[in-house]
Amino acid sequence: MDSIEPFEYDNAAGRIAFGRGTTADLDAMVADAGAERALVVCGSNVGANRTLMDPIEAGLGDRLAGIFDETTPAKSARSAVDGVEAMDGTNADALVAVGGGSSIDLARAMRAIRADGRSYEELRAHAADTDALPVPDEDLAPLIAVPTTFAGADLSTGGSVTFDEEDEDLLAGFGDAALVPDALAYDPTLFETTPAGALFGSAMNGFDKGLELPYSRHANPLTDAPALRGLTLLGESLPRLPADEPAVMERAVAGIVLVQYGRATGGPGLLSVIHAFGHGLRAQGIQQGIAHAVMAPLVLELLFSEVDGRRDALAAALDVDGASDTAAAVVDAVREVRDGMELPARLREVEDIEREALPAVAEAVHGDRFIDNGPEGFDPTVEEIEETLETAW
Repeated sequence: MDSIEPFEYDNAAGRIAFGRGTTADLDAMVADAGAERALVVCGSNVGANRTLMDPIEAGLGDRLAGIFDETTPAKSARSAVDGVEAMDGTNADALVAVGGGSSIDLARAMRAIRADGRSYEELRAHAADTDALPVPDEDLAPLIAVPTTFAGADLSTGGSVTFDEEDEDLLAGFGDAALVPDALAYDPTLFETTPAGALFGSAMNGFDKGLELPYSRHANPLTDAPALRGLTLLGESLPRLPADEPAVMERAVAGIVLVQYGRATGGPGLLSVIHAFGHGLRAQGIQQGIAHAVMAPLVLELLFSEVDGRRDALAAALDVDGASDTAAAVVDAVREVRDGMELPARLREVEDIEREALPAVAEAVHGDRFIDNGPEGFDPTVEEIEETLETAW
């Protein structure tokens, strides 16, 4: 029997509400967070989707201050500053972020920018010196998040915005537990309004959080339990979407909540190798969920070739324990989830990358900070990483 190593874990997750019709309580969530009026932050497609926005607006009622529907995947710092101006113009003292990771990240940045008080030019100068967005210790406007995709950025402490000038793109990161939403409303009904392409494009990013948390060198029993349970729910539900049976979406959304929960901490990171590959490919213009879809099975093969990687725990969560080759069974189960959503299996199927870029991607992956969160004893070389990318091609 293995001993349990000592651990510390500080969870920063706020109130989490799950269930159909949860958005009907948004007005109470805003009030409970100590605010009066909330500005809704979303992208233009979400803002134009009345099937989605009607229950949001109804749930907020008189606490709806306005709608700022200018978020994009670029997560522009200028948009964040514009959003702060929209808060001031509508007398909003809280934010409700609706949609995917881009909107939630931008709303978190708006909290920091509003409390900090600097102009766009001053923020850019700070980012140029520090590669970071300043995050004050106090006066942060309450934030309620209403996710509608499976990317799983909802409970992250980290994020970024881009200062997208003509001459230079400057990325400013933030990684503060104070910016985690004060409350989150997970309503499966709203996920059902999201186009299947957008859901599936984000799904592997979320699913892979369940794969990575257990084998992170910083994992502990409190992060294992929700991650492995969430992996079970996602493994059985994602390939069945879209589905007429309501329980399928409910299990998928609950799974996304669970695989994220362990990440809501200011402690050491819990994402590692698959996400490092995702970052390297994202720099080439590949959407991160698509990058994960292609790479996850092959990255697991690389990992299992060098370390145990908690393969038995993953096999049990994916209902393939008892196989003669546990590692191969886990990899096959991940492929089945990916293929069930009809996501790309090869990099050559993705338009945004050329084969000649793979050596540069390998270098970027090797230098990514998430690599260091992998299992003890796993230290892939640039050559091994490039070989994995070539196999993916």
